[in-house]
Amino acid sequence: MSNYGTKIDEKWQKRWEETGLYNFNENSDKPKLYTLEMFSYPSGSKLHAGHWFNYGPVDSWARIKRMQGYNVFQPMGFDAFGLPAENYAIKTGIHPKDSTEKNIKTMEKQLKAMGAMFNWDHEVITCLPDYYKWTQWVFLKLYEKGLAYRKKAPVNWCPSCNTVLANEQVIDGCCERCDSEVIKKDLTQWFFKITDYAEELLDKLDELDWPEKTKSMQKHWIGKSTGAEVNFKVENSNLSFDVFTTRVDTLFGVTYVVLAPENKLVDKIVTEEYKSEVEKYRETSNKCSEIERQSITREKTGVFTGAYAINPVNGKKVPVWVGDYVLNSYGTGAVMAVPAHDERDFAFATKYNLQIIKVIEGGDGTLPYTEYGTLVNSDEFDGLKTKEAKTAIVEKLESIKCGSGKINYRLRDWLVSRQRYWGAPIPIVYCEKCGTVTVPEDQLPVDLPYDVEFAPDGKSPLAKCEDFINTTCPICGGPAKREADTLDTFVCSSWYYLRYADNNNKNKAFDTDIVNKMLPVDMYVGGPEHACMHLLYARFISKALRDMGYVNFDEPFKSLRHQGLILGPDGQKMSKSKGNTISPDEYIEEYGSDVFRMYLMFGFAYSEGGAWSDDGIKAVSKFIERIERTLETSRTRINNSSETKTSIDKAEKELNYATHYAIKHISTDADKFQFNTSIARLMELNTALSKYLNEKTINDKFLNEIIKDFIKLIAPFAPHFAEEEWSLIGMDYSIFDQTWPKFDEKALIKDEVEIAVQINGKIKSKINIASNLDQDGIKEAALSDDKIKKSLEGKDVKKVIVVKGRLVNIVAR
Repeated sequence: MSNYGTKIDEKWQKRWEETGLYNFNENSDKPKLYTLEMFSYPSGSKLHAGHWFNYGPVDSWARIKRMQGYNVFQPMGFDAFGLPAENYAIKTGIHPKDSTEKNIKTMEKQLKAMGAMFNWDHEVITCLPDYYKWTQWVFLKLYEKGLAYRKKAPVNWCPSCNTVLANEQVIDGCCERCDSEVIKKDLTQWFFKITDYAEELLDKLDELDWPEKTKSMQKHWIGKSTGAEVNFKVENSNLSFDVFTTRVDTLFGVTYVVLAPENKLVDKIVTEEYKSEVEKYRETSNKCSEIERQSITREKTGVFTGAYAINPVNGKKVPVWVGDYVLNSYGTGAVMAVPAHDERDFAFATKYNLQIIKVIEGGDGTLPYTEYGTLVNSDEFDGLKTKEAKTAIVEKLESIKCGSGKINYRLRDWLVSRQRYWGAPIPIVYCEKCGTVTVPEDQLPVDLPYDVEFAPDGKSPLAKCEDFINTTCPICGGPAKREADTLDTFVCSSWYYLRYADNNNKNKAFDTDIVNKMLPVDMYVGGPEHACMHLLYARFISKALRDMGYVNFDEPFKSLRHQGLILGPDGQKMSKSKGNTISPDEYIEEYGSDVFRMYLMFGFAYSEGGAWSDDGIKAVSKFIERIERTLETSRTRINNSSETKTSIDKAEKELNYATHYAIKHISTDADKFQFNTSIARLMELNTALSKYLNEKTINDKFLNEIIKDFIKLIAPFAPHFAEEEWSLIGMDYSIFDQTWPKFDEKALIKDEVEIAVQINGKIKSKINIASNLDQDGIKEAALSDDKIKKSLEGKDVKKVIVVKGRLVNIVAR
């Protein structure tokens, strides 16, 4: 059993803290490196293995960067508002403030026991007034800029959580938190106008060092479409509606149009004969989320309104249907259907026996044909190719004032109101005389009261708190009511990376000069599940603050990496109900934090994760023990001068090769977050060192330099262990103030290479030869080998083929 464990952990953590080793030096002339892991939510009482997998390996990467000469800024904090703490309070009676603060203290202790380089002086906790004061300030700035607004709209409502959800928080028609079926409600809510930045959010993605899958997800969510808007008049009325289409070239093939169930025009055009059927359909569709309704695998359904619309290009009337696959919040809330050239329209038309008109010629003639082609049955546009037809038909629509070219986006504005208690109050008051009024900045924060009845009943808990809700108007001084909704917790996390840099500022959310110096974040690491929520929201907030002059950069996170998921030993996602959760504490108590960290890095590909294995952590513990023995033996041999030499012979060259091979590949692999292969290289180097130590005579000065490099290479992955070993060889504190080893390309050029020698294609021997030996010399060395000479007895050599650096094949009969 190794001597290393919690005692060594505690020894060096205390020393690091006492000496302020990891304090960020704002005045350093070294290049800054802002390293950030997505902060944790203290809903659970302790960190689990998944937190460790996020934080530990990234800390190792940051340690390498520190040793490579970077001034590393690596803060930590807690995303402390939100539903889980409130739901826990409802269940147990423990106030969310109390449970959250208790959990934070526990998690701070665990994070410090990790031995990471976190800058605790820069900690932020989002539920504290000195933080959410500035979250409220961000809201006010967006409001002043016209980017925060209030309107009545159909929203996603979770009947279990009793609050609204943003579109991104609805998964397969269910609440992402409690899995309850989401329904639609008309409520007056606050929104952030993220759609104003749709184009830039899309354009800037390709410039980012982010995973391609994440960028693709954001592109899909933003959903840019270039097309045309076409105006259809309702038959026998003065009513009309617009549809957006990317295939205006198929306009002559429209055989029906579809309105969203919630489109207000439906009430005006539905005939008495179809009214009850339409109402019944609307009630059913109200239970489906927008995401579910947009699913390409879901069958399209609809009902006829009894009304007809007029196709503007040919004057033909087409039936108007209602279908829940059309969203009132996307585009115009109406679509045109061309069943001959769209698979879902074709299925719908076939199902309801609607007309199908072919207007694009192409393919083998089978319908639906969805590619580009040549127009037919399209009057004066017959014979035109799709691309030129689009331009020509848009020109016609513009000339008859029935449409124009347009760009559309799938992205919807960010719904930020929540009808729950544990969140930042929205800094708005409502006055009968002055209307909607913002709380002045000098009156921030609008404090979240402690004594509130927060059992969910579908209404905002703060509305029931008389002391909170009743206030005076900041403009006229008359009686007024505060906004009772709280902000979506994603608002808190949309700007926290800015506050870290200047977290103790009492007068501003952050100092612009400090933030512009420190940001953007150089390396951001967290789960891929945040691709279309947090990551998109943070980008929007950064751009909005840039346009207001508070920051001078376009993007908050230059580089992004995602960690995989650590599963239970049964291969399932960890869950208390399944009894398969892994708590780090017991393993750290037994093995120490370095073994736990190294197992996570060696046992799993960082971007993939995998199932926990007790056998795996035992194997890593034994590896640390082997390194310990190697280093102890090295110290003994170095101190025994009677066994030393001064020459650099074959054994030294082999060890030097192994060392520089490890330096090169650990440096490059760790930069790619390939930590498992980095540790594999450490294992190889330890084996090479052990082999060298079996030599009868060693070069003690040479070995001493190799050992120093070896401990430096170990240091980022096992920081406590390495710090202890560094002190044992008499080196000055701290190893993390040392320079990361640099590999020498010359050391990777071997004086000798091993090649295989074949006879008639079968390997018969392996020989070592000088790497610069010419072909004739290689042939001679192969034929002179004892094993080869014996195998060739009684045979004639017909031919000798040399593949330099790899093999010799002797053809013999």
